[in-house]
Order: sequence, then structure tokens, then C-alpha cells
Amino acid sequence: MYLCSLSAVKMSVKKNKLIVIEGPTGVGKTAYAIEVAKGFRTDIISADSRQFYKELNIGVARPSEEELAEVKHHFIAHIGIQDYYSVSKFETDVLALLENLFQTHETVVMVGGSGLYVNAVCQGIDDLPDPDEQLREDIQKLYETQGIEALRAQLKILDPVFYNQIDLANHKRLRRALEVCLQTGKPYSELRTNTKKVRNFDIERIALNRDNGVGARHASPLLYDRINARVDAMIQNGLIDEAKNLYPFKHLNALNTVGYKELFEHFDQKISLEQAITDIKTHSRRYAKRQLTWLRAQEGILWKTLY
Repeated sequence: MYLCSLSAVKMSVKKNKLIVIEGPTGVGKTAYAIEVAKGFRTDIISADSRQFYKELNIGVARPSEEELAEVKHHFIAHIGIQDYYSVSKFETDVLALLENLFQTHETVVMVGGSGLYVNAVCQGIDDLPDPDEQLREDIQKLYETQGIEALRAQLKILDPVFYNQIDLANHKRLRRALEVCLQTGKPYSELRTNTKKVRNFDIERIALNRDNGVGARHASPLLYDRINARVDAMIQNGLIDEAKNLYPFKHLNALNTVGYKELFEHFDQKISLEQAITDIKTHSRRYAKRQLTWLRAQEGILWKTLY
């Protein structure tokens, strides 16, 4: 329990607390978060943007029915793959939910590997305009027909400052930056204030990792072994059939994610099934490494090593 300090002249008011469980893919966030939530007898908010979609299950490692029954989860399978959902909408929705949950719970747990969504809740994001749907479709079509290089080239012209700051391999952030530039007529970098918003609750951020001698903040062979084993389990549990059912929607942004796009390439006869599975493992490991790099740049995070 978190105790209020009491003195002869003043009693401090205990704030509600949001405990955020972060870490790379495959590290074991779900099981850890469930144990923490059970300890506080509270709910879990998912900040994993891939688990938002009803149609995605095996490929996004959605918590099992047994796990969902242990602790009440929010923002799991709550939208469809064709629905529009943004980081700013997530921030608004979570803050509204927290206001309600804190009326009956002193502590709430949030878990996820989508750093942008976690930071939206913990720090807030800039108030940028929602994209025009036609503009979004045009930029998506540009990406599909001319690839990520076309996005980079256009952003370099419209906003060279942000071009030099952004992860040029992140097509989603490239597209969003272009949407803002084209819709507002201003560089995206000018509209980003990065002003941290004040929350009326305390926040404790815990980053998990698996370590066998390389240091708690770096990717380890143990983590990579877990990722490889999880991919094998996904295949055994029916990921190929799940991807086949989703193949008609492969053009959607929700499906442009590790675990599905590699199998779509196999269905298109571009690569073998064996190569697709190998690519899923490789891309998952690279994603985990990027997540750890991002987490190391965040302030105020407590690192916890799992074995």
C-alpha cells in the first residue's frame, strides 16, 4: 500500500497512481501486468496499438481468454481494422476511463509496447488536427505505389527539420508528418511543442527486460530466444489461417505489421513459408531492439530484469 505522510501541521493528500508496465515485444509484459493488477485488485489498460483490433488475435499475442478473465482489461479488441483511431483519441479515451476507475481504485495498471501511446497518456501529445480522410488515402496510396522513399523525399522538402529527427524507417510516423504538413501548410516540426501536460495522478513507469549478462537495458540472447519461441507457438496455434482470413484486407494500415505482412508476401508467392517465418522472427527481434532503444531515451523509468 502507498501511505500518506502525516505531521502535526499538515497531511499530504495521496494521489491516485497509474503503474505503467513497458518493455520489448516477447518480454512477458502481459503476465507481469496481470500479477501487479491482481495485487492491487485493479484493472488493466492496454496500450498495445496492435491489440486494439478485433480481428487480430494470434499475430498480436492478444491475452488469452483465461488471462482476460483473471483481470478486467480495457482497449483490447475494441475497434475494427477498418476503423480510424488515433493517438490523440487514445489519450482522450484513457484519461476519461481513468477518471472513472480512480473513483473505485487507488491504482490502475497500464501495459503495452507502443511507446507513442504510452507517452500520450503519461505526458500528453500536441493538439494536432485529425487528418482529412481523402488526404490520408492519397498518402497511403503514395506509400503503396512508390514505397517509403517517396514519403521520405516529400517530407524532406516540406519539413527538413523533422526529416533529420524522425526514424526514417517508421512509415507510420512519416505518413502522419506528411498529413500535418499538407493539411496545415506548415512544417510538422513547428507545430510540435513537446510540452509535457500535468496529470492529476502519479505515474510509475516500469520497463521489463530479460537479461543474461548483457545489461538490463539491452537486447539479450535470452530475449531473442523467447521471441523466436513465441513465433513458433503462433504458427502452431493457427497464425497462418488467421493471416489467410485477413489477406483481403492486407492494404489496411492495421495489417501492415510484423506477423501478417510476411505471410502476405508468402501468399503472394514472393517468398516461401519457411522464409516468411524466418522473417517474422527477424523483424520481431529488430522491433524489440528499437523498443529498447526508445525506452532508454525516456526519463524516470525503473528497469526490472526478469529471468
